Order: sequence, then C-alpha cells, then structure tokens
Amino acid sequence: MGGVADDEPPSKRVKVYPVELRGILNGQTSSELASCSSSGSMARPLPSQGDDEVVGSKALVKKTEFIRIIAEALYSLGYKSTCDLLEEESGIPFRSSELTTFMQQIHDGQWDESVETLHKLVDDSEVKLASFIILEHKFFKLLSEEDFKDALKTLRTQIASLSIKNDRVRELSSCIVYPQQHIGGKPASDLRLKSPSELLEELQRLLPPSVMIPEKRLVHLVEQALHLQQDSCRYHNSLVTEMTLLLDHQCGRDRIPSQTTQILSGHTGEVWNLQFSYGGRYLASSSSDNSVLIWEVKLDGEVVIKHKLTGHQKPVIYLAWSPRDHQILTCESENCIRRWEISTGECRCIYAKTGCVFISCEWAPNGKSIYSGATDKSISMWDLEGNELESWKGQRTIKTSDLGISSDGKQIVTVCNETVISLVEWETKVERLIEEDQVDDDSNLEGVRLEAGGYRNIEESAKLEAKYKGLKRSRFIVRSCFGGLEQSFVYVWHRASGELIRTLAGHSGSVNCVRWNPANPHMLASASDDHTIRIWGLNKVKLHTNRWVHSNGVCCNGNT
Repeated sequence: MGGVADDEPPSKRVKVYPVELRGILNGQTSSELASCSSSGSMARPLPSQGDDEVVGSKALVKKTEFIRIIAEALYSLGYKSTCDLLEEESGIPFRSSELTTFMQQIHDGQWDESVETLHKLVDDSEVKLASFIILEHKFFKLLSEEDFKDALKTLRTQIASLSIKNDRVRELSSCIVYPQQHIGGKPASDLRLKSPSELLEELQRLLPPSVMIPEKRLVHLVEQALHLQQDSCRYHNSLVTEMTLLLDHQCGRDRIPSQTTQILSGHTGEVWNLQFSYGGRYLASSSSDNSVLIWEVKLDGEVVIKHKLTGHQKPVIYLAWSPRDHQILTCESENCIRRWEISTGECRCIYAKTGCVFISCEWAPNGKSIYSGATDKSISMWDLEGNELESWKGQRTIKTSDLGISSDGKQIVTVCNETVISLVEWETKVERLIEEDQVDDDSNLEGVRLEAGGYRNIEESAKLEAKYKGLKRSRFIVRSCFGGLEQSFVYVWHRASGELIRTLAGHSGSVNCVRWNPANPHMLASASDDHTIRIWGLNKVKLHTNRWVHSNGVCCNGNT
C-alpha cells in the first residue's frame, strides 16, 4: 500500500481501511365467510371469464387477474359489499366455490372434509403437503383434548399414509408416548394450536396463487412499483411520506445537499473523522489536534458546539456512538480508548493494554460491552469497567482497521487490509474471509469502510453489490458513507447504479470523512485537512449575505 509497512503506527496519513390473515378471513364470522362465496348468486361467471382479455397500453395485464386482485384488496380493507358488487358487474369471481367451501371447513374444524376438498383445488403433489399440515393440526388438537386414541388413529391411518416427511412422523408418534418430546425446539405439550387464520395463512403458501390470491397482493405490487421508481430516480433523496401514487416519482437535482450552510472551525488541526449519533441529534469530530468535539444539531438545523473532550495525548482516529447515543468511544492513535458521557462531557473509563496499539472500536448492540481492534491482529471484548473479557486473533488478519458488529451481536465484520474483509462468528471464533479482486487502475474505491466503497451484502452470502468510480487512489485514509471521498471535493453517488451524480466543492484541503445525518436526509457533514467541518444542506434557503461568527464556527451564505 504505497510502500507503507504493516507495522507502521496508525495515523491519518496511513490508510488503515478502516396475523391474523385479514386478507383471508379478515375477522369474519362463519356466516360472513359463507355469504361471500364467489360462485354465489351475486356473480355471473362468463363462459371464459375474460381469461385472454388484457388491459393497459402495453397489453401485459390480464383482465381476470387484475379484477381478482382488486377484489382481494377491497375485501382485505373491509369493503365486502363493494367486493360483491365488483364480482356481480364483472362476472369474474373473487374465489371459486370450492375454495370458499375449503376455507369454511378450516374455520369450522372439519379437518377430514377439508382434505377431501383439497383434491378439487390442487394437484396430487400439492394435496399431500397441504393435507399433512391440516392433519398435523388435527393431531395436536386431539392431543390437547387428551384424545390419544383418535390422535394415534389419525397418525397411523391418515398422516403416515401420505408417505412424506418420515422424520416428522416419527417425532409425532413419540409425542403420544413421551408428551415432553421436543417438536421444533418445544415440548409437544407446550405447542400452541394455530388459529384458523394462521392455519390458512400457512396453507396459502402451498396453494397456487391462481387458487388463492396472496394476501394484500395489490398493495405488494404498488409497493414494488414505488421501490423500482426510487431505485431508478437519479437524485432520490425524499422521505417516504413525500411519495405519492398519483404521479410517477422523480426527485430533482435540488434534493441532494449541495450548499454549504455552515463552516465549523472548532479544531486547530486536520479533521480526520466524523460520526453522527444514531438519532442524528449530535455530531462528533476528531482531529490531529488530539481533541474530540461534540456538536449539537438544533431543531432548525443549526449545529452548535456542546463539549470539547480533552485528555488524549495523541490524535484521535476512531469514533463510536453507544446504541442510545448517551455515550461515545474515542480511539487514540497508538495508545488507548476512552468512554465519555455526552450529558456532562466527562471521561468515564480508559481502556488500555500493554503492548497493544488500538486502531478501531465498536459497541455491542446491547450497549453492555465494547470491542476493540488492534495492530497486533487481535479483536478484544471489554466490559464497561475496562476489564478485558476475551481476545481473539485471526489467521490472516493484518490490522483490524475497521470494525462493525451485527445487530444480534453474533458476527464481527472487520477490514483486515486493502483487499480482505473478515467475518467472525464471535461465539465459535470461526472466521470467514471475503477477498476483493485486486484493482489494477487508480480510479476505483473498494471496501475502505464497512458501510461504503465497494459494499457487500453479507446477510446470507457475501457478494459484491456495487463499485463506485471517480476517486484517485492514494495513501490517505478515506472514511465515506456513500458520498465522501479524499481530495478537496465531496462526491455523491447513486447507491444502486454507482453513477457519480454530484461533486461538491468548497474545502481547501483533502476531504477525509463524510457523514450523512441518519435523521435528516438533507444534511451532510464533511471533514477536511483545512481544519474545518462543512455542513451541507439543500440549495433553497436564502441566508444572510454577510458571514457571521458563532463560538462553534462560521455560518455562510452558501457561496464559499
């Protein structure tokens, strides 16, 4: 990495990479369910029911399916009479008579009859799976009533004869002899019987959608369309409440924060790192001047200084807010980690380890412990009193230069070096490595921050989601949040397409870090070698043409 040795002390200058099933039953009584038969007197089915007829300019939407999902939407919203009227006028039934009968039988607990009706609805392969669910429910119902004789009969003559799920059948058989036998992780005697709505919801996943329309299908299609519009919107940066069904969604260029609304000049050295609190009320900044500043974001968007945290003997390279935003961790280059109380600005604890050089830190999701990353390849877990609880070293880790914890606290994600990300199962200490392809040119940003650059989806399997181009690589630290880069500019990309959509000029020195306010999509903060922090907002507020100075910095007219 530009000739920098792995044992070089960390600094800013070394890149350390860092139902209820309302749509089915909707609270109906048995009589209501029976009265809503789609083949009743209200519906006049046409010979073909319009199966081949399409609507829409692109001829993609089948009329019959369209009418049925509209009817399902009306029904799930409680407009039963309107649903019946739609069936009558269109001649297209919402549900077949067989399906209505089947649902009524489930509602009334007529298990054997419902299995018989299944044969009229689906193919034999689907009948077996659905019948197993129904008969298993019947089996547990009989067990709950202590009718062991009929439960055994159901198991032998009905469930076992399906010849599927043999392991499950053996588990069920042991329930009769050993009631404490665990089924699905719970004792059989503790299993709660499903309600008719819950049972129908489970069965719905097995039945073809042409037989039983998925619950709230129309709402799902509309949400899907809105999400696609969001993804294709070049400048999308709007709140969900600002979207409408009445027009196609399209954000203008002015929705991206591009105007400097404040210049914060509280530091006397290069500003290396920034971090908004989770609630967006506070902004923390760290600098080569060995200090950390805590800024408060007022309701009107003005950012003012709250505390100056002093005590570090060397530059502070890493910041981490507690889950409830009441405390913050600050990591000092080569020395220690400190925990601070935000309300008072007091240092509550110092974490140090002989011979260990810390370069990253993070809170456990429950806020009861913290983790540290060091240059000796180790990850350590500490309690809040400063006692080291566990320590682990990876096989190929060079430096734990950036660190993140999964929401359940079970996985630790670290950036080991320029091209390797490590995923560690903390309980088992099993490590899995994700390796990036070596980049030959100097125009790509990859994996330099856990949340940015070439970012990855690691919920199920690790895969590269996107790569963002436009940066000239060098050996400085880059801390980005889908928008911030080194050089004296701030870059904003479209997350899905990777397109560079804005370049924000203003800083006179290299931009080291950019953070987006999690509570305000129209506020960005950037930190620079020019000793300042810039707050960026929408280009729509007319501020005074004359600058005026606060104790926290300078508020400008957006032209600087």
